[in-house]
Amino acid sequence: MILKRLSILNYRNIASAELEFSPKVNCFVGQNGEGKTNVLDAIYFLSLTKSTANSIDSANVRHGEELMMVQGIYDLNGTEEEITIGMKLHQKKHVKRNKKEYKRLTEHIGLLPLIIASPNDSVIITGGSEERRKLMDVVISQYDPEYMTALMAYNKALSQRNAMLKAEEEPDGEILSVFEEMMAEHGELIHQRRKAFIEEFTPVFQRFYEVISGGNEQVLLHYSSHCERGPLLDTIRQSRPKDRIVGYSLHGIHKDELDMTLGGYPIKREGSQGQNKTYMISLKLAQFDFLKRTGSRTTPLLLLDDIFDKLDAQRVEQIVNLVSGESFGQIFITDTNREHLDKILERSQGNYKIFQVKAGEIH
Repeated sequence: MILKRLSILNYRNIASAELEFSPKVNCFVGQNGEGKTNVLDAIYFLSLTKSTANSIDSANVRHGEELMMVQGIYDLNGTEEEITIGMKLHQKKHVKRNKKEYKRLTEHIGLLPLIIASPNDSVIITGGSEERRKLMDVVISQYDPEYMTALMAYNKALSQRNAMLKAEEEPDGEILSVFEEMMAEHGELIHQRRKAFIEEFTPVFQRFYEVISGGNEQVLLHYSSHCERGPLLDTIRQSRPKDRIVGYSLHGIHKDELDMTLGGYPIKREGSQGQNKTYMISLKLAQFDFLKRTGSRTTPLLLLDDIFDKLDAQRVEQIVNLVSGESFGQIFITDTNREHLDKILERSQGNYKIFQVKAGEIH
């Protein structure tokens, strides 16, 4: 898959931009806060219909403006696809494929597979379990529509059960049972898909980490879930008295955890800045490799947002060697340091473009 052209109107700090890209390497150079990341965020928005920075769509409309629009022209396995997302303040967004609006956004997810690596990824290691579940969900949803449907249904049932648990009046037991059955049905499917994903994903992740680190460190991912205790419905129902006291659901796949270790110890506690960065980049490159072999059977876009900071020269060199190889397709990179980019461009055989970004203007 190739993103040929990108049009931006009033997206975050970018007033207007019309960009044509190289099919291989595209670099955005500029100081922090100038808008480099916003270009990558606009590309991400076209793939997943949401921003990496703001869950509220209206927050992406440029200050002082009433509407925003992002449009991409893609070459998808030889077929040209036009994707447009637009919205006005206080109105819902409209997502169109070849000028025809989607009835459901879930129909779009997975069409344009994409992986982004950025400094914000550190929260996957340092943050709560929700961040690590999101890591699994973002990848699986791009190749498994049934998984995304189940995840949305589970979250809806969970929200409804929690609303009843925290209400002042005693909840209706029969209605609670309905929501619990929905959580169990969809939760069991989600657990199965997450478990299968991690089993296949972990060796790929370990190979990338070994290459980047030089093979001196051992890493492992371990997925755990309440589903391992037995039927999920039984676990949820047995917890109902406690859940009523605290006012929310204590058990379910919304509590799943993905343990990340380095040398047998939690990376959160043991890892240096460079090791944490290597861990995250290896996870992202493994996600890329996984999506390339599944889903829409097309090479995903790879977005690398300021990833080289805090890495020693050897690890930077290994990453450059990896992403410059034939396994990767079109790449979008941001950096304040031109030296990092020049190393990648040396291997790109002239197939690259460099964009200067300043105060939201791109040249």
